[in-house]
Amino acid sequence: MTNRFENKVVVVTGATSGIGLATAKAFSQEGASVFITGRRQDALDAAVTAIGGRVTGVRGDMATFADIDRLYDAVQQKHAQIDVVFANAGGGGFAPLGAITEEQFDQTFDTNVKGTLFTVQKALPLLKDGGAIVLTGSTAGIEGTPAFSVYSASKAAVRNFARSWILDLKDRGIRVNVVSPGATRTPGLVGLAGEDAEKQQGLLAFLGSRIPLGRVGEPEEIAKVVLFLASDAASFVNGAEFFVDGGQAQV
Repeated sequence: MTNRFENKVVVVTGATSGIGLATAKAFSQEGASVFITGRRQDALDAAVTAIGGRVTGVRGDMATFADIDRLYDAVQQKHAQIDVVFANAGGGGFAPLGAITEEQFDQTFDTNVKGTLFTVQKALPLLKDGGAIVLTGSTAGIEGTPAFSVYSASKAAVRNFARSWILDLKDRGIRVNVVSPGATRTPGLVGLAGEDAEKQQGLLAFLGSRIPLGRVGEPEEIAKVVLFLASDAASFVNGAEFFVDGGQAQV
């Protein structure tokens, strides 16, 4: 383990489970002061304990302006600037065309698009020049998936944010990149199969069978790529989308 992020301040949204939790833990282990968000206090407290090191939990929904403001107020109480923002909070469910509701559309786009946009925009006064932004996309953003069009469209929007924001931020030298996981063993993914453990395993096996490497990914594997994109090792990587999908979207 290195100390690539010693004395760095990192914000990770949606960090109480899955990819966000694994990434926050990895940043902490490499010396960063980490601020995480989650919507449930009990899950947030458990995540803070699991991450360890210099970590601060701030309860909030990143689709709500007041909660985003509370996050950055908490950062300002301890630090003068932010080095890295990992805008990870997101989610979505299945509904085929013909059954999509206004509520589902609004919830998905509020979380994945509005939340990502304003998490980044409200960070800008604190984000240091030469800092790094990493957005969570998805292989769904470039693939057609039955009954998943709303989520997929939201992730396509996130991908274009990076393309456009690198132009808006070029004078400040702030890099913006996207990490796009394929099927990954997270509570959010297995939860799509309901509470039955056998159905959950069946879903993971089915998804793994569609991946050239023959298995789903692990959150820690996604975290490694996020840390790369946030680090000086990626100093000339900007506006890119990194697929961490075992080849899922490449064939």
